[in-house]
Amino acid sequence: MPEEYDRRLIDVLDEENIMRTLGTKIVTSGQHKINIAATKPAASWIEEGGALTFGNATFDQIYLDAFKLHVAIKVTEELLYDNAFGLESYIVTQFGKALANAEEDAFLNGNGTGKPTGIFAAKGGGTVADTVTKIKTDDMINLVYALKRPYRKNAKFIMNDKTLVSLRTFKDNNGAYIWQPNYQSGEPDRILGYEVYTSAYAPTDAIAFGDFSYYNIGDRGSRSFAELKEFFAGNGMVGFVAKERVDGKLVLPEAVQILKIGSTTPSGGSSDSGTTKS
Repeated sequence: MPEEYDRRLIDVLDEENIMRTLGTKIVTSGQHKINIAATKPAASWIEEGGALTFGNATFDQIYLDAFKLHVAIKVTEELLYDNAFGLESYIVTQFGKALANAEEDAFLNGNGTGKPTGIFAAKGGGTVADTVTKIKTDDMINLVYALKRPYRKNAKFIMNDKTLVSLRTFKDNNGAYIWQPNYQSGEPDRILGYEVYTSAYAPTDAIAFGDFSYYNIGDRGSRSFAELKEFFAGNGMVGFVAKERVDGKLVLPEAVQILKIGSTTPSGGSSDSGTTKS
């Protein structure tokens, strides 16, 4: 009897790349230079007929380069050509998800060596606003106001799901939960009125709060996908490979504030309910 293939392919769900949603995407053809105003002009009062005073305007530059990311697999010719569930299309889709997951990990945690520099990187990442042993409600409030007011207009939280679990029990001094669920499909939940995005790749010992549009993602060209029929032909295999070149950097460290947590498991405020006391 001939073998029969089930037309279904059961697969696990993958994380989405939140940084490509929150950051600023740029398509580059070479090393991309971003100019940053290091000092700004200041106004001063002078007497009538008094001499003008001139300050110096200085500028820094951030460079977006291109780091190579790839994913490759090989499958048997029989599985590829005899299957009933569209294996080639599935491979293309999964390659995209694999690249997106690797990107998000780098955009959050990368150290800039062979990969992008992440939001939580010790060097080149956001500004550490405070370090606490056990997080309390007041620490979250302080984190919000550690960010300058202009950045708070478009500010959001990024944290690990495990961290959010603890924060959901926190209350303010009026007994109201600081976490506000959103019951509309596709809309993020909020903490202290600001949108919350979670990532499996965000560290459990840190929370980022800021305007993530200042994280620039530089795509050097577009992704490529190739089917390698001849390379493994002698083994009865077919290879597939996807490649891309990308970089990512936070161009203004002050635009993202980081709360470091000494314990990997946050605790809920100064009482069992997470309520802080005045």
